[in-house]
Amino acid sequence: MSGGAGPTPREDVVAVLGAGVMGETLLSGLLRAGRGVDALRISERRPQRAQELAGRYGVRVLDNAGAVAEAGTAVVVVKPQDVPGLLAEVAPHLAPGALVVSLAAGVMTASIEAALDAAGAPADVAVVRVMPNTPALVDMGMSAVSPGSRCDAHHLDAAEALLASVGEVVRVPEHQMDAVTAVSGSGPAYVFYVVEAMIEAGVLLGLSRDVATTLAVQTVRGAGTMVAETGQHPTVLREQVCSPAGTTIAAIRVLDDHRVRAAFVTAMEAARDRSAELGRLAGS
Repeated sequence: MSGGAGPTPREDVVAVLGAGVMGETLLSGLLRAGRGVDALRISERRPQRAQELAGRYGVRVLDNAGAVAEAGTAVVVVKPQDVPGLLAEVAPHLAPGALVVSLAAGVMTASIEAALDAAGAPADVAVVRVMPNTPALVDMGMSAVSPGSRCDAHHLDAAEALLASVGEVVRVPEHQMDAVTAVSGSGPAYVFYVVEAMIEAGVLLGLSRDVATTLAVQTVRGAGTMVAETGQHPTVLREQVCSPAGTTIAAIRVLDDHRVRAAFVTAMEAARDRSAELGRLAGS
């Protein structure tokens, strides 16, 4: 390991750098998936938050350099604008052959590799970029992973195993990551938006808010499960509900009149473009 004498890193140890919502989500998911607390480290700059996590999970809370010095994998879970400073801090303390997994939106693997090289990281440190989403909080996340230039199958398998602790994982080429951000990264907000609208409509139509919420939430949950488990295209499933001259087709006609489908496409294009812009602002 570069940077002089220090603790001996263990390949099985994962250091989670950043203890916000997603950092804690990954930490708790790894514990639920069976990873021992002795194989986890976490860094957090807020002392009160650090004490909270240590008490809740029994995990060692260290500074950034100390966490990566003991780990084979470092997971970067900070805001895009904070990535350059973090990488400069930890690079000299990474072990040869270490894996850096970045959850920072928009920051490309080439940018991370260049920053690590400039700050003195070992030349064989591999980088994997990840776009997760918030349903990871309930182990129903959707994560996409993309390899950097130094990744091999072992590195990708390791990154996938981490994210599989909180949901499903797919591999995509990095040039598709902005599109992934638009579909699954931002996607939960679109669903929440629709559920919110369904609840408000139910109240307007005379239902209590509790009943409207139960109806809307279970409907969305059930519809998503049908798409996942039947293997049928959403169009087929929708047509099965749309009886001729019935209530559902009348509602769908109004949605089409208001160009809801086109609005979704335009909105997701905006999310993709903003993801690319964030990457540029972060120096990618």
